[in-house]
Amino acid sequence: MENAINALEKCVLTKNFSKESIEDFLKNINYTLSSYSKGEIIAVEEWNCSKIGIVIKGNVEVQKIFASGKTITISRLEESDIFGEVIIFSNRSTYPATIVSSNESIIMFISKEDILNIFPLFPAFLNNFMTLLSDKILMLNRKLKNISYETIRQKIAFYILEEYAQKKNLKIHLSYTRKEMAELLGIPRPSLSRELINMKRDNIIDFHRNNIVIKDLETLRNLLF
Repeated sequence: MENAINALEKCVLTKNFSKESIEDFLKNINYTLSSYSKGEIIAVEEWNCSKIGIVIKGNVEVQKIFASGKTITISRLEESDIFGEVIIFSNRSTYPATIVSSNESIIMFISKEDILNIFPLFPAFLNNFMTLLSDKILMLNRKLKNISYETIRQKIAFYILEEYAQKKNLKIHLSYTRKEMAELLGIPRPSLSRELINMKRDNIIDFHRNNIVIKDLETLRNLLF
């Protein structure tokens, strides 16, 4: 129970909830806690999704597995992160990707019915849920916009500027590895590394491992127009 409360204190769905409010929230829903070992599958693409999942402990990966056997990690979820919140209210409520436990993890599952029942009792939860869905739509729009850019330099510029807009700092620490960043942008990893080096040579950015420094913000912005 303590792990669940600690995770929910950082979860966007229970944002601004006191510890007492979270305890009251848990008393009013029929949630389940499931444990997974490293590499264990939590959900498979095309499985029916009738519950949201909240990572209480550990990390999980959202993966796209192709018929050829190739696997691409779409995103990584950490403690307090959520999955399935968009799917359960769609007409086609099936997982669009496979979810795998990265290490020893615990997932809290809450059914669609319980979510609907809890809305009138906790209006703040409803507001947080709607905010989360709106943010997901905006994120999807950003991804679609990134796809519209033709050159690798434009894709990298767009990604860096998005990070800059969120962090409000010319010095950016990326949460993704170079491999994950390449997958996110839909470009080969060698091409990503080569273009980053070119942008460093042109004095637009500087970088070391997962840290990027924007040296010429105006030029970076002009790349997108």
